[in-house]
Amino acid sequence: MGVIMAINRDHELHQRRARRNMWLGLVLGSFVVLVFGITMVKLKNGQMMEAFDHTVRPSLVMEQNK
Repeated sequence: MGVIMAINRDHELHQRRARRNMWLGLVLGSFVVLVFGITMVKLKNGQMMEAFDHTVRPSLVMEQNK
């Protein structure tokens, strides 16, 4: 039978990779929180939110008829 060696996580390569992964996770998590926050703010003002999609916007039509 062969000798089974345990994988040691104390190697410098593993420590650098773990640190890089932690920073990448923080950056991606921050981006998700930023997009979520912007989405919530836009949804809060739901009636005023209209996309520019080359169609008639009801709010402009109602203002012109008054």
